[in-house]
Amino acid sequence: MDVDDGPVNDLAALGLARYEARVYLALVRRDSYTAAEVAREADVPRQRVYDVLDALVRRRLAIVRPGRVATFSAVAPELATARLMALQRESLERLEQVSSALATALLPVWSDGRTKTDPLDYIEVLRDPKAITERFADIQEHAERELLSFCKPPFVAPAGNTEGIATVRRLRGAGGRARAIYTHDALNDAEVLESVRGFGEAGEEARFTAELPLKLIIADASLVLCDMPDPVAGTGATTALYIEHPALANCLQLAFESVWDRAEPANAAHRA
Repeated sequence: MDVDDGPVNDLAALGLARYEARVYLALVRRDSYTAAEVAREADVPRQRVYDVLDALVRRRLAIVRPGRVATFSAVAPELATARLMALQRESLERLEQVSSALATALLPVWSDGRTKTDPLDYIEVLRDPKAITERFADIQEHAERELLSFCKPPFVAPAGNTEGIATVRRLRGAGGRARAIYTHDALNDAEVLESVRGFGEAGEEARFTAELPLKLIIADASLVLCDMPDPVAGTGATTALYIEHPALANCLQLAFESVWDRAEPANAAHRA
């Protein structure tokens, strides 16, 4: 069966993965299906349909009826969309908390910069992609105890961040810790997902969330690299801030912990 892309896209906009959207739309067409039946109806691989159905049941978008052969039914569309909207509101509230914490952390730095004619020696503004890459490598190299990251699209080509993987191994070997939060987009990019696995094998702890406000890396609660779209330079332009400021880094670390506490572990996010 070809499921109409319109409803699939609409459900994806409400937070469902595309396989989840296809299976839910198949379930609403009949009172109940077995897993094998709904896999055929939704054109979803048989080996994935059980994880997809489990995710829909956990989100209270589908009901499982145990038996010799378990069957699955969709909850009413108005109830399903209301529950998805509630999840989106919760996600937005979390992002608002992160954005507020970031604005509070950056405001003193920004205000101080407005009163001085001399450049702040602890802030470096970067616009050249090569310079940003060099600072990214530098902050990884100098990490001694902890490395925290927000990772969101566009993802940097991961085929070989061997230096980053080596950094994670070095930190873990020294009793340190590396943690990264990725957006769900990473689950749909085979190359990025392979990179996540590589970092995980090296000892990085990863979680996933729907949205992140910006790209960010914090080393040892003292060094910060923020990579943000530039609203002045225009679409596609990026400005990065490289900051050596323990107080700011500590504030951003609190924002990271807030998102980390609510993000999904890798296994749960991959099943969804």
